[in-house]
Amino acid sequence: MNITNVIIQTLGGLGLFILGMNMMTEGLQMSAGNRIKKVLSAISSNRIIGCATGAGVTAVIQSSSATTVMLIGFVGAGMMTLQQAVGVVLGANMGTTVTAQLIAFKLTKAALPAIAIGVSMKFFSKKRKFRYIGEIILGFGLLFYGMTIMKHGLSPIKSDPAFISFFTHFDASGLGGILLCVAMGAILTIMVQSSSATVGLTMALATQGLLTFPGAMALVLGENIGTTITAEIATIGSTNINAHRTARAHTLFNVIGVGIMVALFPFFVKIIEFITLQMGAGSVNEVVKGDMINISRYIANGHTMFNVINAMIFLIFLPWLIKAAIFLSPKEEEAEDCFRLPHFDNTFMDSPVAALAQVHGEIIRMGEMAQAELKNTVNCINNRNLKKLGKWKRYEDFLDTMQKELLSYLTTISQGGVNEYEAQEISALMRMTNNMERIGDSIESIAKFVENRIENNIKFSGIALSDLNKIANEVMKFLEFVTFGMQGKNKEFMEIAHSMENRIDAMREQMRTGHVDRLRSGDCSVEPGLIFMGMLSNFEKIGDYCLNIAQAIASNK
Repeated sequence: MNITNVIIQTLGGLGLFILGMNMMTEGLQMSAGNRIKKVLSAISSNRIIGCATGAGVTAVIQSSSATTVMLIGFVGAGMMTLQQAVGVVLGANMGTTVTAQLIAFKLTKAALPAIAIGVSMKFFSKKRKFRYIGEIILGFGLLFYGMTIMKHGLSPIKSDPAFISFFTHFDASGLGGILLCVAMGAILTIMVQSSSATVGLTMALATQGLLTFPGAMALVLGENIGTTITAEIATIGSTNINAHRTARAHTLFNVIGVGIMVALFPFFVKIIEFITLQMGAGSVNEVVKGDMINISRYIANGHTMFNVINAMIFLIFLPWLIKAAIFLSPKEEEAEDCFRLPHFDNTFMDSPVAALAQVHGEIIRMGEMAQAELKNTVNCINNRNLKKLGKWKRYEDFLDTMQKELLSYLTTISQGGVNEYEAQEISALMRMTNNMERIGDSIESIAKFVENRIENNIKFSGIALSDLNKIANEVMKFLEFVTFGMQGKNKEFMEIAHSMENRIDAMREQMRTGHVDRLRSGDCSVEPGLIFMGMLSNFEKIGDYCLNIAQAIASNK
């Protein structure tokens, strides 16, 4: 037996499996990304509906990790509540078992035809839709061809005494053996970052007789723990506490569920065997031409049963799961820092939907910071406090830096594989970012006018002060309206936005006319008049920028 050949074939087959899995997931996301986003962001707080939605979405995109990363992005952007996200996570674990069920159907004969069809559609189709479908079919073919390569690679070692001795450690005959298998399954999945891939490898080993069914099921339980690392990595650097809580709930759900199954392991294995036999499968130990031909079906059913049972248990105890996740997450005062710059890495790059949701959340934060800067500046018009007014500089620097960071990240996303809808969303998000930064520039101009007025003790008439407060209040309402609108637009969104912008324009014209009248009558002098008109003009500009943001929001819905 050539051990080098065994290693190369096994790792090469696993590599093809992972490549096919990722390609299939990416193709499904590209073709259904917009619909997935709408489904996930529109679900109700009903935990059963959320769970069913998570199962359906994950069954479509074939990756619970991708679904969970999307959810973390949505929660971070304020598009979903923590309870909604955790409900969907429970279903996502059920949906991911579809991959194992597909593998168990032994569709390996369809692998090469699928690769041929997929390549022709992906590389020779003119329509983008057919290229995505080709990517899905090609990924499907590579996945099953990888399984075939793995099985052939492992075949020679099933008669080797050294390897047989090694794999006897994974027999799960006692508590120690069960825990060893669980730990090994978790470690493998953390390394590969795909539970579907490690479940596929487990099936390949079991089919060659290198693993007993109990040992394979204990490995699968560990693989369900290992898959939680993707969500935990996605929260690194994030100060959004609900994103941390979602990832923590995902980890708790799997770890506690595995703990329950380990405690009931012999009973759990017997239940799987009984149900699978009733479904018409042959004996778990049936061997044909040296292969255990039925064990993949038993493993797939066990994988599905674990996640279905686990989800049913935690649907009942969902409020307690959320409380535990909150307790184990960073505390709010530790996590929140309003001047924190976004932490962008490659975690979300494989999921444009999640990456864009992350940007969406950061733009909302820009809006909240612009509101704080505007409110602080307007307050200083009346209280003439130079120390408080000086805060505008830090806000403005933050908004400028945020613009650069977000535009750079959006450009990186656009250079990857994005569909037509995502390209449109990137354009809308860039427009929102630029206009948020321009709002900061206009507030800076207002702050400098206020600073000049305070330092030179320039007096405004009572009417002028009243006018500035009136238009400032309207502008603050408009900025708050569009910032909130990023999280969920109502049906009259644009109608209200146009109404608010028109009101600000009308106020500016009326106040400018009144100022001219006061100049003529001698009630106002030139120097305070110039400051008044400059501030008035910048308030009106903020209204224009808010309308631009509203239009970008509307185009992105």
